[in-house]
Amino acid sequence: MANGWARDGAVQEQIDDTVSDAVQAARARLPFGGGTTWCEDCGEEIPQARRTALPGSRTCVSCQSQRDAAVRSAGFNRRGSKDSQLR
Repeated sequence: MANGWARDGAVQEQIDDTVSDAVQAARARLPFGGGTTWCEDCGEEIPQARRTALPGSRTCVSCQSQRDAAVRSAGFNRRGSKDSQLR
């Protein structure tokens, strides 16, 4: 089904690109390298269960929760309608 002047399949390509961007951003936030025994932010000990479940973790659960809350999406607008551009 064509959408205005767009060729067939253009909408699905936009959806695929959005999903690919989200997956790439999530992979970039994964821990890498060796983990630590002590949290980099607060200095508290990281529980062994967390270090086992998430190798490479460098922060405790509460500090990581604060970091995750601060992450904001770039929010690429892949829709071409004027309505979405005015927001």
